[in-house]
Amino acid sequence: MSTEQWTRLSTDAFNVALFAYVAGMLGYFHYLAFRRQPVWRLASSAAFLGLAANSVSVVARGFAAGRVPWGNMYEYSSLLALLVVAGYLFVVEGVYKVRVVGGFVLAFSVLTMAVAVLFLYVGPAPLVPALNSYWIKIHVVAAITGSSLFALGGVITILYLVKDRRERRAGAALAPVAPIMGGAVDLEDAPPHFETGADEPVGDGATRRGLLPPAATLDRVAYRTIAFAFPIWTFAVIAGAIWAEEAWGRYWGWDPKETWSFITWVIFAGYLHARATSGWRGRRAAVIALVGFASLLITYYAVNLWIVGLHSYAMGVLALPAMALNGATVRRRAARSAPHDAREEE
Repeated sequence: MSTEQWTRLSTDAFNVALFAYVAGMLGYFHYLAFRRQPVWRLASSAAFLGLAANSVSVVARGFAAGRVPWGNMYEYSSLLALLVVAGYLFVVEGVYKVRVVGGFVLAFSVLTMAVAVLFLYVGPAPLVPALNSYWIKIHVVAAITGSSLFALGGVITILYLVKDRRERRAGAALAPVAPIMGGAVDLEDAPPHFETGADEPVGDGATRRGLLPPAATLDRVAYRTIAFAFPIWTFAVIAGAIWAEEAWGRYWGWDPKETWSFITWVIFAGYLHARATSGWRGRRAAVIALVGFASLLITYYAVNLWIVGLHSYAMGVLALPAMALNGATVRRRAARSAPHDAREEE
């Protein structure tokens, strides 16, 4: 196949994935409201269809460009959406059996892909010199994987805060009511945290069913997702520092992308530390995770689009400043090594 054919296949598969994610999102929201199992099966099937089409789009993009398909923000966004959906389908829904948050996860992927195709699209092209390294297969893959898991944890954390607020209100409303001595508490009137499964609270499904899973379930899933993402993000930061030394002659230079990646790492490290050592649970820890999620979005969008730095090539169309900076650095390194090379020749 020619480059044009691979590009067309990638674009068509991207559009199929986007519309499949939209259909799955609507189906999951319908299931959230009405708990119809056939609707959930259709929504899940649409999500898997979108995942397959998204994978085809990413692979075809790589063949069209003749390189790894994550060399600019459009490609990164497409792969990010893919990994977020995959993480939800195989981990949240597959392992934890939480089915009712799929609409929110797919909404994140739909928005990510919509922003990518509307504002970030660039045609397939060779990598700029600063990215032409085997480290792009190591550092960027780790960064995308960590970002997708942090994003998934961030979405679930937002839902946790919403559910926790409703449970607190329900608990406050039931607090004055006490059972008569010798009587029993009817679970039909219990607060929503008296639940039997990941998705469903106890009681009459028509009268007491909550839309979201218990807050404790959401908190647990968000925590484990972020805990899984953190070492991957740590490895991405370390690999990026090694790549920076190879490309620019220093491990760390407080470039805006380096700085915000480190800020994101510190926030999530504080979140995990607070939960592990200080006993922080619930809303206080969730607020830290939410700040980390916001920092992740700043690291990806704000730094790449609006702050000029050595990582400006991530946009694709902004490659020229980075190429010039990289060229200047290469010349400086060559000048430093020239006397050493001359001595070796002698």
